[in-house]
Amino acid sequence: MAATVRELAKKIDAFQERFGRGVSWLMLLMVLVVFMDVVLRYLFRTSTVWLQESEWHLFGMVYLLAAGYTMLYDEHVRVDIVYSRWPSRKKAWCDLILYFVFFYPSVFMVMIMTWPFVRDSYKVLEGSPDPGGIPFRFLLKSVIIVGFGLLTLQAISQTIKNFFWAMGWEEREVHVPEVH
Repeated sequence: MAATVRELAKKIDAFQERFGRGVSWLMLLMVLVVFMDVVLRYLFRTSTVWLQESEWHLFGMVYLLAAGYTMLYDEHVRVDIVYSRWPSRKKAWCDLILYFVFFYPSVFMVMIMTWPFVRDSYKVLEGSPDPGGIPFRFLLKSVIIVGFGLLTLQAISQTIKNFFWAMGWEEREVHVPEVH
């Protein structure tokens, strides 16, 4: 049973690795869109609502869809005055408990509260309120639920791994993203 559960965590991690690398291409697209907007504004004194909305739509997508990947590498923002000095097993117990006390309730609350927001957006096929804006805003709002779903998926993996580390069955692994 334990091996099967641990294998599940490895599969989730592998999926997040591939998915996170795919999302990184959105970041390149976002940089190109911002660059194009700056060039249009400063060299040609023009811009479009569509282009400006694309910037924050892409930013929102990257932020939400890469959250699980960020969690995989433990790269999220953390204020750890005490935590950083703890031994590995104590950190694992702390993380394991805090996932159940804070993380899961918060993430499920966001997903439940977001559902009507997204559903209503689909009902009216919501688009930009601005002339010339992006017409498919309802799709962007869906990314909130998808992003939090991916984050929850990675949290399941982290919970499994922290349990194994807390029990002393494995040493805490350190993920270092490869830079190509």
